[in-house]
Amino acid sequence: MPEKLPDKIIFSLGEVAKSIQRTIAERYRQVYWIKAEMNKLNHYTHSGHCYPELVEKKEGKIIAEMRSVLWNGDYQRINQRFIEIIREPLKNGITILFQATISYDPLYGLSLRILDIDPAYSLGELEREKQESLSRLKREGLFYANKRLPFPTVPKRLAILSVETSKGYSDFLKILDGNPWGYRFERNLFPALLQGDKSIPSILNQLVNIAEHIEDYDVVTIIRGGGGDVGLSSYNNYLLASAIAQFPIPVLTGIGHSTNETVAEMVAHQNAITPSELADFLIQRFHQFAVPVAQAQEVIVHKTRQLLLAHRNTLNDCVRYFRLHSIHLLSQQQKALEHQFIRLNMASINRLRQGTQILLHSQKMLQTATTGALKDQQTQLTAMERSVKLLDPQQVLNRGYSITRINGHALKSTEYIKKGDTLETLLASGQVYSTVIHSKTTNDE
Repeated sequence: MPEKLPDKIIFSLGEVAKSIQRTIAERYRQVYWIKAEMNKLNHYTHSGHCYPELVEKKEGKIIAEMRSVLWNGDYQRINQRFIEIIREPLKNGITILFQATISYDPLYGLSLRILDIDPAYSLGELEREKQESLSRLKREGLFYANKRLPFPTVPKRLAILSVETSKGYSDFLKILDGNPWGYRFERNLFPALLQGDKSIPSILNQLVNIAEHIEDYDVVTIIRGGGGDVGLSSYNNYLLASAIAQFPIPVLTGIGHSTNETVAEMVAHQNAITPSELADFLIQRFHQFAVPVAQAQEVIVHKTRQLLLAHRNTLNDCVRYFRLHSIHLLSQQQKALEHQFIRLNMASINRLRQGTQILLHSQKMLQTATTGALKDQQTQLTAMERSVKLLDPQQVLNRGYSITRINGHALKSTEYIKKGDTLETLLASGQVYSTVIHSKTTNDE
């Protein structure tokens, strides 16, 4: 009961809460169909219950938010219908049309108890989101961007987005490694979540990692298998599809389903229904290059053999020709050498004869010239001998001349003597010694 005061009535919090509870129970007695975005499912595995956070957004802003509860039994039934009809489980971020009762609890506040969810409505919303992604990609000119990239002649180096334990990944490698031609593919696994709410950031992050080493790869392959058609709505996401469309090398998808293509598959350079089919595609592209190369190799070998045979025959003909021509040429050269030898022999004899005659003539001329020269020299020697004899000091003395010496030297001038010096005078028949008493030069007065 409220507490009454003279000027006011005071209600307890519990009384207010119970009043709200009664009012809502009386006012909202029926079941209502409500549409909202399930921001978070909040599924608790230990109990199986879900406590979805429901929101309504306008221009990206939340304008209404409310808690709800989905008991385990209802969740299992609804989730199974979602998987069967739209190939997606209940998950975060999808728009739903649900049937619920409205209740208020004094402890837990206002909430909606979800009784049923219409999967057809969510399917329509997912399709609408898919079409919006397609329209935006085409409007921005990105839809065919990856498809326009030139496909490598030999797609040998593969960057693989998958899960190592995935059956699809295992099948993909088995087909690649077991190809009958023994082609070898270089591959590098980039582990990523491939379905569910977290698949989009996981794949985007790995695409960034691959782009940092883009020169190491020829193509990117997105491999998913074993999950059937469930959990593919993330591949309709604009951000993921845009990243694939704008990737700098071809992106190939093999995400293992047979229903309508997702946007990511549409913008990819090549799409295969299964990982095995994608592996076959890569092998065939490899083979398309290898077969012409092998054929060209066979043609080259065949043509080379033909050329070798033709050149061998030509070479044999040339050998025979050169052998015959060489014998003939050698014979001619031998005859020419013999003729030259005879001519050289005769010329040598003639030159020797001429040289002998010249030598004999030169000998005679030399003898004659030598005799004359000797006579002339003899005459000159005789004349010189007479001159020398005439100049002999003894001959001079014999003609009446004398030689005066002082200290053993011939005296030529009075300037070298003084009074009292002893002089030696040589005569033809002896010597005379004298003492200087007085000397006089010819120019003295």
